[in-house]
Amino acid sequence: QVQLVESGGGLVQPGGSLTLSCVVPEKIFSMYMLGWYRQAPGKERELVADITSGGLTNYKDFSDFWNGRFIISRDNGRNTVVLQMNKLKPEDTAVYYCNAVGEGLNYWGKGTLVTVSS
Repeated sequence: QVQLVESGGGLVQPGGSLTLSCVVPEKIFSMYMLGWYRQAPGKERELVADITSGGLTNYKDFSDFWNGRFIISRDNGRNTVVLQMNKLKPEDTAVYYCNAVGEGLNYWGKGTLVTVSS
């Protein structure tokens, strides 16, 4: 059974930073599109950012990237997809999920809770 294991969530004050990590099985890491999604209370799950096996990135809102708020990357040495989150806002509060898509398959992690509050 494929497991995507997220870590790094927690409570942070507005304006703070968190780094989310997701360890992915090696074959999936090397071949699949990897992404981070989030689901806030009462809302649908939405894309935050994704990255291809070749390192091309996509963001739901590119202003988050240009403003240095969210940066997705791949750590090839650790088979890990990373979401660096800066300048966090209360509206970023959500459960963040790691996702892997490829070969007609779609895998999800169990999620990690991020709470932005003073």
